[in-house]
Amino acid sequence: MLLSSVIIVLREVVEAALLFSILTALSKLMGFKLKWIAVFLIFAIAGSFFYALNIHTVSDWFDGVGQEVVNAFIQINIYLMLLLYLMILLRYVYINKVSSYLLIFVLFFISTLAITREGSEIILYFYSVTSHENHISAVFVGMLIGASIGISLGFLFYYVLVGIDQKLALIVGFILLLLIGAGMISQASLLLIQADWLEAQLPLWNMSSYLSEKSITGQLLYALLGYEATPTAIQFGLYLLSLFIPILLYFAIKIKYTKKSIQEA
Repeated sequence: MLLSSVIIVLREVVEAALLFSILTALSKLMGFKLKWIAVFLIFAIAGSFFYALNIHTVSDWFDGVGQEVVNAFIQINIYLMLLLYLMILLRYVYINKVSSYLLIFVLFFISTLAITREGSEIILYFYSVTSHENHISAVFVGMLIGASIGISLGFLFYYVLVGIDQKLALIVGFILLLLIGAGMISQASLLLIQADWLEAQLPLWNMSSYLSEKSITGQLLYALLGYEATPTAIQFGLYLLSLFIPILLYFAIKIKYTKKSIQEA
């Protein structure tokens, strides 16, 4: 029970922690004031409890698959907001200008949705397993260990990004957000397959015997890359598409500002 709690909580915490730390580090490099973080966290934690407390109502939506559909909708919206964030980041790279209000809105939207979803899963897990008194201590200790590892990784990513050369940090951050965003689309597609909103298919391959999703390494890759040991064609195709869109966006913005610089010269 201890190890299960560590892995389950680590999976939920590490994804939100990595995303939050990367966004915070990059935003700080763009002049974002970290005082807003406390506000974001308050809303996110409140959202986690609200979602968890109303999960039975949500689950009854869409003929009993409401939780899967809503979670997929959250993932898709985070991805769309990440695209907007990447546009802000690229604009900063090329013309060194950032709309503070837009940046705050995007960060608030992403952090609130991400932490609400992952936090509610932790709350629901804790409630379900601690209904058996014999498991309380093991579950609690496991959750603390998993949360500590996930939060520590978030701090590690934050301090690495703010500690290295700014140009390198922006490049690394862009790539990491691109991969995390694609992973979210992969997760959303899996949820929609489970809800029968997308066609169920046989997996393209099975890597479970080599790298299980339940291992700590598998959980870290799940958070960073959207690792799936048994992806279907739909999942894999949407993953590649969600990788391609930010890359296309990058070249479009690069061409735009390059032409603008040539014309001004």
